[in-house]
Amino acid sequence: MFESVDFQPLWITLQVALYTTVILIIIGTPLALWMAQIKGTKKALFEAMVALPLVLPPTVLGFYLLVSIGPGGPIGELWASFGFAPLTFSMTGLVIGSVLYSLPFAVQPLMQGFEQLGKRPVDVAATLGAGSVDRFFSIILPLTRRHYLVAATLTFAHTVGEFGVILMIGGNIPGVTQVASIAVYDHVEAMEYSQAHVLSAIMLVMSLFVLTIVYGVNRRMEIKGTQGVER
Repeated sequence: MFESVDFQPLWITLQVALYTTVILIIIGTPLALWMAQIKGTKKALFEAMVALPLVLPPTVLGFYLLVSIGPGGPIGELWASFGFAPLTFSMTGLVIGSVLYSLPFAVQPLMQGFEQLGKRPVDVAATLGAGSVDRFFSIILPLTRRHYLVAATLTFAHTVGEFGVILMIGGNIPGVTQVASIAVYDHVEAMEYSQAHVLSAIMLVMSLFVLTIVYGVNRRMEIKGTQGVER
């Protein structure tokens, strides 16, 4: 069974998920910090914009990305003017689409963590002479590490299961843009159920493992928090 399965799509999927997770943690941190501080209509507007991929059909998002970063699109033409290879039907294009599609899974947990933390610990550190970088790494990051773990694991797991956005901007090029979810579809369409079973089972186990980590960490943190209050 395993001999007839091509694991290249799974490897491409893991690469896209890893790149997407790292990028979203980096760019999601300042965005979530800023959104945790603003209030009113502006906050509601940006929260809606970040959460849009949760309700927007993936093919719609993929279509607008294709129009924007394609060879005839404004971003695609600007990119090509610098002599770079086209973004569509490439690993770079897959990562760009995945970053936008998985944005809420990174930003929302981080914003929740920053809101729960509040300004007081950071303000106290500032009065003691700590700089902005020092405050982040010594105060904010340790106290919101649970939210960072949740954001990273949910982003990774969500990216692994992408289909519509990937298909629209990356197509289905074996060894280049064919991810596991598309490979499963191809196997089912060709009635190659044994290969589809193997890839699907691997993705199922991966998803269950990731969710177990998230819920396990949350539960452990809740227990520690309860014990701290009791003391």
